[in-house]
Amino acid sequence: MQFLVLMIIKTNYLFMKLIALYSIFFLFCLNFTISAQTSELPWNFSINANTISLQGKGTDSGFNIGAPVFVLSRKVLGGLSFGSQYALGQVDNFQQSYNYSSWDGFLKLNLSEGRISTYLIGGYGFSQFADGIQREGVFPSTETSRTLFGGVGVNYNLNSHFALNLQVAYRDMDETNGFNHLQNFIGLGYNFGSKDTDKDGVPDKNDQCPAVPGPKEYNGCPDTDGDTVIDKEDKCPDIYGLPELMGCNDTDGDGVLDHEDICPELMGKVEMKGCPDTDGDGLSDRLDSCIDQAGPKENKGCPWPDSDGDGIIDPEDKCKDEAGPLENDGCPLLSEEIMQTLNEFGSRINFAADSYEIFGAKTREHLLKIKDLLESNPHGVLLIEGYASEEGEQDYNLELSVNRALAVRQFLIGIGVNPSRLEVQGLGTSDPIGDNSRPEGRAINRRVQFKTKKN
Repeated sequence: MQFLVLMIIKTNYLFMKLIALYSIFFLFCLNFTISAQTSELPWNFSINANTISLQGKGTDSGFNIGAPVFVLSRKVLGGLSFGSQYALGQVDNFQQSYNYSSWDGFLKLNLSEGRISTYLIGGYGFSQFADGIQREGVFPSTETSRTLFGGVGVNYNLNSHFALNLQVAYRDMDETNGFNHLQNFIGLGYNFGSKDTDKDGVPDKNDQCPAVPGPKEYNGCPDTDGDTVIDKEDKCPDIYGLPELMGCNDTDGDGVLDHEDICPELMGKVEMKGCPDTDGDGLSDRLDSCIDQAGPKENKGCPWPDSDGDGIIDPEDKCKDEAGPLENDGCPLLSEEIMQTLNEFGSRINFAADSYEIFGAKTREHLLKIKDLLESNPHGVLLIEGYASEEGEQDYNLELSVNRALAVRQFLIGIGVNPSRLEVQGLGTSDPIGDNSRPEGRAINRRVQFKTKKN
């Protein structure tokens, strides 16, 4: 108890004298930010000035200032640190002057954290009051004594690396050739440790973004837009967004994030990059010229026209300006009445055996009538079918039937019929209309016959 009372009395006396020097350090570093010795920066090195005040009977408890004091410590667990310190100074005791030095090991326990943090310190070491006189003792220099010490201190943390330090300790020497004394430090400490490439206060070993500075609460990664989603996980790092949407927004609520949504203010479909398709034709409204009518992409989303109104759209209608049935691809057919008339004339167009030559005035007259009939009925394509009797080989007869149909076509073209309305087909000896065993039957089988062309 006597020791504690003595320590408090001396501390009050010394503190008033040290506060002026402490204030100078404080004003010099006032613009720094808060930090402390941490697990990321476990090492601390400080340079201090020190004061020494002798205690006990036969001493002058004056105020002796010394320097420098070097302190090196390392945080090991929680608020506990261990370290070593070395101090030099000049001490006067009445008329006697001593060169002072001390070298100790210590344990330090932090009691609080924040801008201002306090701690307890205790340790064991050696103290020397050298006056140049040799004496008998345990050590080669009997001016050195084993020392047990304990004290309190306070740090004013300036930033992640620097802190001002004020410490008061009582040192108890266990040999006769020294003095128990109060030792007080004031100085500037530097925290260091792991490599910190981006200088953000988070060491590289714990920094998830070691090349880019970021706050500690995000493990050293930046959050540019401040939406609590770090940039490397933020799909929209420059736009404040929702964490559940990985830092992005979905203004229209269609499931397509705004930065990927071509129509961010209109609810649309994912497959159309967030744009609507009102008529459901697979073409988004922004590209659809007929948003209320389904139509193919090839026609900009509009239905194809049916110019002739025959129920067949123009792209599929081979005669889009003339109505015709689906089975004829939209082209008109020659009527049954016309076909009957044509075939009446066709039944009178016959050929000599083994020949495809058109001969006889009557045959030419019939073909002229066919031309007139086609001109008076401008719609439809006429299919000219050629036939043969059974004389000769089948391949030859087939070729002969084709040539007979071609001969009729060529004649009609020659007298002015549009070639596009005439097509031919050779059918050989098929579908005979006369008895091939009789000459008169074979004669009527060597003929042409007309049909309406269906596509």
